Parts: sequence; structure tokens; C-alpha cells
Amino acid sequence: MKYEFGNDPAKVEGYKKFWNRESVKRPLIGFSFKSWFPLDEFKASRAWEKDAPLTLDMVAPEDFLDDQETLLREGETIDDDIFRGACPAQMLMWGDAILGSSMRVLPGNVVAEPMNLSWEEIDKIGFDRNSPWCIKYIEFIDVLVKRSAGKYPITHGMLNGPMDYAVTFRGHEQAVMDLLIDPEHISAFLERMGDFFINITKEAWEHIPLFCGGYYDAQYNLWAPESIARLQEDSVAVMSPDLYGQYLKAVDARISSHFGSAFMHLHATSMMVLDQMLDIPTLHCFEINNDVGGPPVATMIPYFQMVQKAKKSLLIRGSFTSGELRLLMDSLEPTGLYLYIMIADMKEIEILRPIVGF
Repeated sequence: MKYEFGNDPAKVEGYKKFWNRESVKRPLIGFSFKSWFPLDEFKASRAWEKDAPLTLDMVAPEDFLDDQETLLREGETIDDDIFRGACPAQMLMWGDAILGSSMRVLPGNVVAEPMNLSWEEIDKIGFDRNSPWCIKYIEFIDVLVKRSAGKYPITHGMLNGPMDYAVTFRGHEQAVMDLLIDPEHISAFLERMGDFFINITKEAWEHIPLFCGGYYDAQYNLWAPESIARLQEDSVAVMSPDLYGQYLKAVDARISSHFGSAFMHLHATSMMVLDQMLDIPTLHCFEINNDVGGPPVATMIPYFQMVQKAKKSLLIRGSFTSGELRLLMDSLEPTGLYLYIMIADMKEIEILRPIVGF
């Protein structure tokens, strides 16, 4: 039987085994034509003027729907283990906009502009359901839910982490200096941003129905049996491990404790704090990107193995050569492993499929 968007309910069992780290013969496998740059995948966002501000009126949820469903229909031609679903404008970091940051359109991406605010100005920043960007965010979710009509899962949008918000509103250098010379102020701000992350995520899920009895994250096509939250702390790349442990680890632990299937998104630049993150009991899964221009897969193997030795589920996303994929299969246990493989065409899938035992 063919399911629209490839969303066969039987796929739930593979996801459950991934989260529970049950014994399996091969990893959970997903293939996708989606790129690293979602802005270019939608006609609506491609039309935005580059190197220019993104304003509220430029984001019309209905303008994204047809392209969104076209992307999801890859699931009807690709045979793999994953669901396809949608989230509000994946190229936009909604939290920064909701908190009041100016947003700027760049080629392939939208970024929050550094604000360099004083502590007096920062004291006014927090979760506000009535902020224009929050209203737009919830509107986008509601539009997606109505359009999907239960045929594909909907999820919350992209959110940065507490330290990322500190960098946005205080600036890269100043945020690090604050940790060293003004820890009281920045610690309080990080705690408030933890509250913001929890509240905005829970607010979104008040509007989103479950899919096959569970929750979903669209960026990684990840279904979960319990409430899901994708944490990220890209800005830990500018922190020392000691500073992370002293000021941020407890915040991440508190955020993740509010969600039964919380996971952390990481880049290679964050590996120096991986051991501390693995100590957080309420982080059940780690997603690590194989970024374009990043370190060789071989140098990342010890970190992937650290995750598995800690009995956490591991999701690896990226493009891989045949040799890189063989290395992953030879070096890692299939238990609790999900390989999300970005591909260029169907021919590439047929080359890689036998390597992963699919």
C-alpha cells in the first residue's frame, strides 16, 4: 500500500527501537534531497532581497505551502525508514525574532543581527505571546496543521539556545567577557533564556496534533514517542569547557528535563563539551552534523563512539561518500543509530543503500 508522502505508520516501530536503543541489524536510515540551505528551496523566500532586513510582512505562511509539500513528496519515491513533515519557515531562527532581534536575509540563510544591548535593555527581553513575531510563528503553525490534515507531521520551528541568544543580544566577544567579569548578569540572562526556550516550545505544541501517537522534529525527520525538543548551543564554540560546565550545563539540563525526548544538535566545533553534555541524564539523543567543509569523518568517529558508550541515541546528518559510509558502519553499533543521508539523486541512493544494509 502506498502512503501519501511516504508516511507509512509502520515506520513508528523503527523510531521506537532507535529511541529505546533496542538491538537491531542495521541503523535507522533516511535519505533526502533537501539541502543545507532551506531558504533556496521555497519560491517565497528565494524572492527576498539579499543582504537586506527581513520584516514581518515578508513572511506569508500560505506562500510556503505548495513548495513544502513538493519537498515532502520525496518520501513517495524514496524507500527508507523515516517520516516526512514540516515546520514554520526552517530558514528562520524564530526565537531571535520573537525576542526582538533584527533579522537579515543573506544568500541561502537568514541571520539574527548582533544587538550589543546594555543589561538594562536586556532586562526587558523575554517571552511575550503578544509580540508580532510570536503571533506570526503560531499563525504559521496553525496554517501548516490545517494544510497537512493529518497526512504529515507538523513541528515547532527552529530555535537557538540560551548562549546563542546571549551572543545575539550582547555580541560574541562581550558575551564571553560577561562570563569572566560579570557572571551574575549573564547567568541570570541564560536562566531567563532557558525559560523562554521551554515556554515557546510548549506554546507551539499547544497548537500541534500528535502524529501516529507521538511528536516530531522536521529538520531531522525525527519522530519521538514523548514530547520532543531540539536543543542547540552553537555558541559553545567560543566558550571553554570550564565555562560551559559552570554557567550553561545546568540550563541545558533544566530545559531538557521538560521534554521526554529531548535531543541536542551539535557541530564538530562543539566536541570539547560533548563529555559534559553526555552527563545530562535528560538528553536522550545527540545529533551531530557532518558539515560541508568540516573535519573528516574519520576524525569524528571517536566522538560518535563516545555518544554510543554513554548509552545515548545518535543521529548523524550529512552527505557521505561510499568510503565514509562504510567507515561509519564498521565503527559504530547499529543500536540507537540513525543515519540521515543527504543525497543528490536516486542513483546515489542506489549506490549507498547496500552499504547500510537496506
